[in-house]
Formats: sequence, C-alpha cells, structure tokens
Amino acid sequence: MKVLFATSELAPWVKTGGLGDVAGALPAALRALGMDVRVLVPAYPALLEAFPDAEEIAQPHWLGGLLPTPKLKQALAPDGTPLLLLDYPHYFDRPGNPYLGPEGRSWLDNHLRFGLLSRVAAWLGSEASTLDWQPDIVHCHDWQTGLAAAYLHYLPGRRAKSLFTLHNLAFQGLFDHASLFELGLPDAAWQIDGVEFYGYLSFLKAGLQHADAITTVSPSYAREIQTDAEGMGMAGLLRHRAENLSGILNGIDTHTWNPATDHHLHQTYGARHMDGKAANKASLQEELGLERRADLPLFAVVSRLTEQKGLDLLLAVAPQLLKLPAQLVVLGSGEHSMEHSWTALAQKHKSRCAVTIGFDEALAHRIEAGADIFAMPSRFEPCGLNQMYSLRYGTPPVVRATGGLADTVVDAADEKHGNGFVFGPATTDALLLALQRAATAWRDPKRWRLLQKHGMARDSSWAHAARQYIELYGKL
Repeated sequence: MKVLFATSELAPWVKTGGLGDVAGALPAALRALGMDVRVLVPAYPALLEAFPDAEEIAQPHWLGGLLPTPKLKQALAPDGTPLLLLDYPHYFDRPGNPYLGPEGRSWLDNHLRFGLLSRVAAWLGSEASTLDWQPDIVHCHDWQTGLAAAYLHYLPGRRAKSLFTLHNLAFQGLFDHASLFELGLPDAAWQIDGVEFYGYLSFLKAGLQHADAITTVSPSYAREIQTDAEGMGMAGLLRHRAENLSGILNGIDTHTWNPATDHHLHQTYGARHMDGKAANKASLQEELGLERRADLPLFAVVSRLTEQKGLDLLLAVAPQLLKLPAQLVVLGSGEHSMEHSWTALAQKHKSRCAVTIGFDEALAHRIEAGADIFAMPSRFEPCGLNQMYSLRYGTPPVVRATGGLADTVVDAADEKHGNGFVFGPATTDALLLALQRAATAWRDPKRWRLLQKHGMARDSSWAHAARQYIELYGKL
C-alpha cells in the first residue's frame, strides 16, 4: 500500500509537541513493515537548510480560491523516508514557531498556509496529480491538514481514501466564513454536516466529518472525547462517527530514547546495570545548580507550562513537595504568568528547585536519566510521550488517570505490573498524595527497583502501533 503522510510538523526539524515526534517516527516504522510511505510537509527554513539539494518534481496548480501555485520538492530523510517539501516561501519562509508570529499570536494567513498544505495533499491523492506515485491512503494529522479530507470528499473522480489522526482536540483551526471562498471550497460545504462549526470554518471538523476513518492517539482518549465533558464541542459528531473512530496508542523512538546508547547522558546505563543512573543524577544536580544530594528524591517535569498540563496544580503544591524533603527540576515554556511563577519559586529555593524556561533537547534527555521521579499531572493528555520516555529511563512517573497516561502507567499498588503512580481527580490534594506516595516508595530500594524493572521492560516502540495502522489502511 502507498500512504501519504500530511503533516505540519516533522521531528527533528520542526516540532512543537507530540505531532512532530509521531510524524518523524511512525513513517519509518511503517516502511520497516513494507509500506510505501512518503511525508508531505511545508518547506520551512529548517527543512530547506537540511535538504539544500531537494529536487523540484511538480507544481500543483489550479487549486481553487486564492490558493497559489507552489513548488513540490523531493528529499530523502536520513532514515530513508521520502519527503515531499511544499515550497512556497511567502507562506512558509518564516522563523520560529510554525503557527505563531514574533508576538506569540497566530499568523493571520494560517488558513491559507495550511489550506494550501491540505489542498496539495488532496491533489496528490486525486486524479489531478502529475506524479507517477499516487497514494492509496492520505493520512492527515490534526487541524492543519484536516481540510484535506474535505477536499478529497468534494473532488470529482477517483480519489485516495482518507484517514484523520487527532492528536489534540483542543486545537480546532477556526476561521471566518470568508475563508470558504479563499480556500476554494464549494458553498455546499458550509453546513452542519460539512465544515461549518458554530459560524466558523473548522479545519478540525472538516477532518472529523469527511475522513473515511478517524484515529486518535490512545484508546482512553478515544472514549473520553465522545463525552460532553471532554468533547470540546465535537462530542456529538464523534459519537455519530463512533464506528469509524478508534484509538491507537503512540509509540516512541526507541533508538533516540535509549539510556544504553544516549549520547546526551553523562553515563549510559540499562535495566541490568543501573549504576549509571545515580551518576546522571549527580551530574544533573551539578549542571542545574542544585545541592548534590543522593539522599533526596529528585522530581522532574519536561512540559509546556500550561493548565492543560496541570502545571498550575504542581506549582501550588511545590513548596510542600520540597519540604518532604525533595528536589524538583522543571524544563519548559508556556503561559507567561506561569513561567514567571515557576522562576520565582526556583529563586526562593535555589538548592532544591531549578527551572529552565525554553526547550533544550539534550537537557530533556539528561533530565529523564538523572531524575528519580517524573511528574505529569495533566488535566487531559491525548497520549503523552514523556511518561514513556520516563518508563524507558527507569524514572517512574506520577500521572493523572487520563488519556494515554492511563493506558501506559500502572499504579504501584499492582505489585505484578506497577510501574508508576496514578491519581484521579485534578486537584492539589490528589496530586500531593501521589507525589508523597512516590517519595515514600523511592526510599524502599527493593520496591523501587521492581517499579523500574517493570517500566523499562515495557515495549514502547512504534512496531505495535504501526501494525494497527496497517490493519486499518487495509480495511480502508
């Protein structure tokens, strides 16, 4: 089968979250199982710099509305995955975050930028394509490519089947009515069973409404988003399409995230030889200016600093956590007020708390290896990747029972399978109790070693998810 991945992010070149990681790893896993997969992604500066010799192979034209004629270039990723780079500098030659301008606000032409990405994905999956290679499946990801399913629905003639993967229901791609004409969509699309959503054009709804099948990134999240409480206005549509909706749990890149070979670490280690973990803890404490204390549990966070991630809850209980006693390291960026509050906490507790605002991939690896316990108190979490990195690095996570966190972390109360600590309500009391349970367990070496063993033995590779996607492609 021939599969076109359409994505607005592609790790390691362009990444704001889990979408970039998935688009960077899943195609290679599918190719390893015999699929012919190519990835369509905007030609952002980082990608043009990485592939300066990318060859032009097409100029998709007559795309409708105000959509321009871009160039399509071809390159080969280091893992052998063919890349199709959508080159239109006026839309994509912009520094920094792919969605936001310098002031942190969405680009005003995002509907055209990602409308073009969606339209070219549909062009490649239709009879209009001039390429010799034509996909059987167009696999779209999140709102930025949701419109591809709508374009395929309205295009005449033979077309590829469409699969829409929902990574986060919170981001819906909402634009005004005038966008319908600008994007070249027919008037018939502006209706309740089309792309209209409470007076707006929704890229996300277009994908949910028109894709031949829908997946999301964990079985629990697939169930949660069909409830009115978690459905963010889309629950009715998702329940209507329940027969076409499934949850496939993400994997992680087990080559990049492997404590036995990770070149970012002070010392590598593995499940049978854990001495290196203590060395990484001491090195991390020194790097971040903390007291070198082997006798204190070191908690860690690598996350966007937002309420969705529950970082306001952790901030509220952090003073009590540090008094256990314990240490805490935080790496991330997000809401400015939260960044300020976390920085202020670190200034007040310099020997016990270190906060780094921003993102540093190498530091993220060292934190996973050096920390004793990882905290992910998310209010909702479609899948989550850091809890799987933590399990692989022998760093039992404390998580809320939601989405992919609930599907990957088993509470320590289960002596046969426990690999972390799970709490229910999104409250400070429930979170603090879970953190205290983790700190208590850490002081019992035999019990702690068993939790680490269970976590490190878990298969978090993409192989299982890839087989599930291949089965779904076959059904389509």
